[in-house]
Amino acid sequence: MALSASTNLPHSVDRVTAVFVNEDFLRHTSELVGGTLESFAVDGDTAGAFSTTTVRTIPTTRMPEMARKFVGESLKVTQLETWDAPAADGSRRSSITLKVSGAPLDVNAVQRLVADAGSTRIELEGTVTSSVPFLGGKIAEAAEPMVGKALNIQSTQAQAWLESH
Repeated sequence: MALSASTNLPHSVDRVTAVFVNEDFLRHTSELVGGTLESFAVDGDTAGAFSTTTVRTIPTTRMPEMARKFVGESLKVTQLETWDAPAADGSRRSSITLKVSGAPLDVNAVQRLVADAGSTRIELEGTVTSSVPFLGGKIAEAAEPMVGKALNIQSTQAQAWLESH
């Protein structure tokens, strides 16, 4: 299943990047959906190429009952992001991989923060796949809207966060 989203924020790429790697912001977005931020780590200097590892526990209350029976009341999600150094115009690109403990899902996405006359266009493209024979397509299809929404929360919440901090 394909993920695709685009959002514009009236803030510079530097400011948006700083929010996306702010532990308090990540805790806020995790708690917003009823989850918890278990851990967050940055490897490298965010002024150049760097990577982050975010581990969250999220509730499965919005999943279909069939899926909840399979995965339980919550899921542990590990999000790995590998950020490229800024381009000449300040734009950035990050590769995102989500691993869901106990669920046969793989999520791979590319997020671009495109500098646009003092604002930032956030573009997200990716895929949700499942390795389960025969049922994998159905599992990925059921998970895709939730994964897309989870990744989009970061972009939409960044606007409110930047205005209040």
